Parts: sequence; structure tokens; C-alpha cells
Amino acid sequence: MLEKIPSAVGEALSGLKAGMEKTAFHADFPDIPASITVSSPAFADRSAMPVRFTADGEGLSPPLTWSGLPVGTASVVLLVEDAGSPTPQPLVHLIAWNLPPDLAQISEGAVSDPGPGKTLPLGKNSFLRAGWLPPDPPSGHGPHEYVFQIYALRQTLDLSDEPGRGALLKAMDGHVLSKGMLIGTYARA
Repeated sequence: MLEKIPSAVGEALSGLKAGMEKTAFHADFPDIPASITVSSPAFADRSAMPVRFTADGEGLSPPLTWSGLPVGTASVVLLVEDAGSPTPQPLVHLIAWNLPPDLAQISEGAVSDPGPGKTLPLGKNSFLRAGWLPPDPPSGHGPHEYVFQIYALRQTLDLSDEPGRGALLKAMDGHVLSKGMLIGTYARA
């Protein structure tokens, strides 16, 4: 969708970015210990994500792994936000909540198309759809930072079937034991 924005417009907006400080990791849970390790076999932290995970490729969700959940973890939340979006708040690319604590990975494409057989509880992304929203930055806007955040919670969350970011963060408040993040970047020339 944003690939149709002329590069000159993207360049003009290049100084406008939501910012890392507005992601849930920094804005909503700044004092929570960051003791969870999050990684992907597809890309290294703070490096470019392969095109197949973006709107310019197949739009698959990337594979993720995590470790170091603290004792007492009852559920896990995965939240992916775009800190580089030219919006007041980061765009939400994925919400997965009430993941079991014995789950330590999500395979490639697992949340790309959450059809009737979906196995993970998914919330609404910024396009108000459940599932993975592939990165689609404006041409010429520069690199965007996609922040893959894992949160260990002391309880499961009582939420609607497809919560948005606001409802998710409100429900998480006071229940987060630990957090971790992985950053993947993507830019469209």
C-alpha cells in the first residue's frame, strides 16, 4: 500500500518518526528487567530483515525464538511495533497474547494468515486485522526499526478475542515480570 507513495514524499517525511521511546518496551514498561533473549534464525538484531517478511515479498511473519523466561511466568505476549513509522505512535504489526510459557518459538509464517485454523490468540494490528502486518515503509523514508517484544506475565490475560494495543497494554499493566526485544530493520529505496 505505501509502496505507491512517491519517494519524494517519503524523503520529505524522513524526519518524522514515532520513535523508539514510544514503543511499549520503553514507554509503558521502562522499569521492567530486560532479561529475556529474543532472536531470529532469519536475521540478526538491528540488521535488515529479508524481503520475504515484508510487503515487497511474500509477507510472511519471521521465525522467532526466546529464552530466559523467569520463574512464575504464566503467559507470554509478543508485540511487534514499527518505531520508524511517520505517525505519532508506532504502528502495530503483530499482537499475540496468552502464549503458553513452554512455547519458546514461532515458526516462519505461523501468524501470517490467521484463518479458521489459527492456533495462537492474535490481536488487531494497526490495520485492524488479526495477524502479521508485513513491513511496508514509504519509499525514501529511510530504515524503519521493527521492534519484536516478548513479555513474561505472572498471569493470563482476560481480553476480547482480538484486542488492540491499548486494551493489551492496559491488561498487562502490573503483571509483567520480564521483557526482551529484537530489532529488525527494513527500508524501501
